[in-house]
Amino acid sequence: MKENIKEKVRQVLDSYLEMSGHRKTPERYAILDACYSLGGHFTLDELGEKVKENNFRVSRATLYNTVKLFIELRLITRHNLQDGTKYEACLDNDNHVHQICTVCGKVTEVCAPLILQAVKDTKLKRFRKDGFTLYIYGICSSCQSKLTKRRMLEEKGKSKKPNKNEHR
Repeated sequence: MKENIKEKVRQVLDSYLEMSGHRKTPERYAILDACYSLGGHFTLDELGEKVKENNFRVSRATLYNTVKLFIELRLITRHNLQDGTKYEACLDNDNHVHQICTVCGKVTEVCAPLILQAVKDTKLKRFRKDGFTLYIYGICSSCQSKLTKRRMLEEKGKSKKPNKNEHR
């Protein structure tokens, strides 16, 4: 994790824990470090494995409750995707666009400065925007290629079969 981001997220967590009278446990910080070191989208299981790699054992409940806290603090964001729930560190990346393949479920981020600017310029009534995520659904080039090949093979198979009505 980048040192300046690491410092910022730790400050956000420190401030919240101090203000709310909660303990600053090493487990919370280990989970925070894991969230920001994974990069990209991750599942709770992947997060748990990453925490374990850093020699911390945390229960599923601790992991779940800590992730829920981080979502409330806007340190991570939750995405309900085709292949399940994924999470993503978001303090340094509040606004972004995802393209999601509806066949294989692959998620990639898209650089879309015009969309970012349009959302930034949008005036909302009685609402303060903190960030946004846009999902664009479609079929990735790899799946398009596979579907095209499959269609071509099916058409070849149909053209080779003799017609019942034809005389031999």
